[in-house]
This record gives sequence, C-alpha cells and structure tokens, in this order.
Amino acid sequence: MKLYHHALSGHSHRAVLFLSLTGQSVELVEVDLARREHKQPDFVKLNPFGQVPVLVDGDIVVPDSNAILVYLSKKFGRTDWLPETPAEAAAVQRWLSVAAGDIAFGPAAARLVTVFAAPLDADAAISRAHVVLKRMDDALALHPWIAANHPTIADVALYSYTARAPEGNVDLKDYGHVRAWLARVEALPGFVSFARTPVGLAA
Repeated sequence: MKLYHHALSGHSHRAVLFLSLTGQSVELVEVDLARREHKQPDFVKLNPFGQVPVLVDGDIVVPDSNAILVYLSKKFGRTDWLPETPAEAAAVQRWLSVAAGDIAFGPAAARLVTVFAAPLDADAAISRAHVVLKRMDDALALHPWIAANHPTIADVALYSYTARAPEGNVDLKDYGHVRAWLARVEALPGFVSFARTPVGLAA
C-alpha cells in the first residue's frame, strides 16, 4: 500500500496513525502542498478533489481520511476499531461526521490560519472549535472513548486536530476530559505523534 500524505496535514495523520496502531506497513509518499503537487494532473487522477491523503492499495484508490479509516478496518477485519453492531457502528459514524464537519470547520480551520496563512475568519473558527470541544468534553465525561467502551476509528479521526488545536489559538485548558482522552490515545501501542508547529498558543 502507498499513502500519499503531508506531514502537517491532520487528515493525513489520521491515516498514518491508524496504520501504525494496527501494525500495517505502508509506503509513505510525501505530497508537497507548497508546490501545489496536490493540484497537479497526476495527483488529481487519484483524487479529483486535489486533497491529501490518498491510499493506493493495488488497483484500489481510496481518497479521504475517514474513508481510508473505514477501508482499512474492513480490509483487515478490525471490528474492534469499526464495530459491526448497529448501535456502535452508528455511534462511530456520528463522530466521523463530527470530524468531517465541526472539527474541520473549527480547530482545523483555526490552525489553517496560523500554520498555512489560510484566508479564513480565525475568530469564527475558534468560536466553532470551543463549541465542538465542549460537546466532546461532555461525551468523554461519560465514558473514556468517544463512541464505544474501547478505542475506535472515531477516536483516531478526532485526535489530530484536537491535539494541535492550540496551534490555532484554541485553548484546551477548560476541557479536562478531552485532555485526559488525548493522553489515552497517546498511550495506545503503536501511537505516532502528529508533527508540531510552533505557532498560536504553541509558539
């Protein structure tokens, strides 16, 4: 398998992290976003949206970080990470949607401003980040993992941008359950860290 990724992309880190947590080998192919390699014709053939990450497994091409998590879980029969029961599967999907929505437009967007100088409304992104972090904190007050009584791909999908939220000037100090959960993810066998950038509150 090949994974086209970028080291500072939280979406890419989701895929790298899950591959490591499940002990799967992969060839990492760095995509230079600064040189807009993700918008070049060869890459756009892999992902018409021009985004990283993209997983290539033989003849199968899987764009999108959450889709990659689902694909890998199914490919390797990891029902511990993607449960089959209706209620647990639905709970995982709910939080995958949060990762693709609230997290992407909250802490991830705030970090885009500081790390990549994206022309976004930082204050609005920070405000949205605090809304979703409060909801996560409330959920994690009830159980140690976000979607089940054990880690799932929902935890993987939420981890990267939550962990680096301070880089986008989003303070985690009021979210004790979130911070404890981050530590639990980081204690999992096979955990690999997401690259740090000294910007925002992390400067």
